[in-house]
Amino acid sequence: MDIMIITGMSGSGKSVALHALEDAGFYCVDNLPPELLADFVALEKKHGASQVAIAMDARSGSHLATIPQQFETLKAQGHTVRSFFLDAATPVLVKRYSETRRKHPLSQNTGGSAHASARLDLVQAIDLERSLLSHIREQSHVVDTGHIRPSQLQAYVKDLTASKGGQLTLVFQSFAFKGGVPADADFMFDVRMLPNPHYEPELRALTGKDAAVATFLKGQNAVGRMENHIREFLSQWLEALEKDHRSYVTVAIGCTGGQHRSVYLAEQLAAYFSTQEWATLIRHREQVAL
Repeated sequence: MDIMIITGMSGSGKSVALHALEDAGFYCVDNLPPELLADFVALEKKHGASQVAIAMDARSGSHLATIPQQFETLKAQGHTVRSFFLDAATPVLVKRYSETRRKHPLSQNTGGSAHASARLDLVQAIDLERSLLSHIREQSHVVDTGHIRPSQLQAYVKDLTASKGGQLTLVFQSFAFKGGVPADADFMFDVRMLPNPHYEPELRALTGKDAAVATFLKGQNAVGRMENHIREFLSQWLEALEKDHRSYVTVAIGCTGGQHRSVYLAEQLAAYFSTQEWATLIRHREQVAL
């Protein structure tokens, strides 16, 4: 079966991601206790299911420690298991909770005997949750939801699930440094030193996907050198990353405003590696659409 695990920080968009997977044809279960994971998969296999999505979070308490080993057991049984960890910076999560006026699930049930009688404030609960989920985050593809709307997250999750399970997928993401560094980047390249189309009046309102901007940047030797250097670096290490059983590698490319240089290079690199038989996806964090 194709098994998608959705986990991550409370308030990071797990319900949105699960709805996207349901729309994509997955049978979805929210907040499944980890100790029931193997039995659930066996039951669905018996019923002929081919795609299941399971949301797990810190409410599972002490049983969280068993999740990574269960992933490996399911893989050994021949299932394709992909885990996505949805994350966002603490100030973003605090703002979301303030807007919804919901309580954090760990604010009263801390999941640890040392805190059994304690009530935590929101930031303390978020910090505890990060600690409880840290080992799962390390084995998952991290998705930073701090700068994207629910509709964008839904589209991105559908793109991720459409990629072939078991094959390394390269995710090229453009971003603006002024909006913060993406938390989900495996590799990050700063291209702010390159010539900036923003200072060309006729190009300012365009993006790196527009032909006029592409023509301008292609004419800059420094841009070509940067593109070649990133190509060469990734080409040297992609096979090793694939042998390390990585499902996704996120390559973040940042410029000042996230509109021209980073967008152009993300598009160019994705186009190049797709011709090298690597699966590729593109995200433009600062753009209206993904």
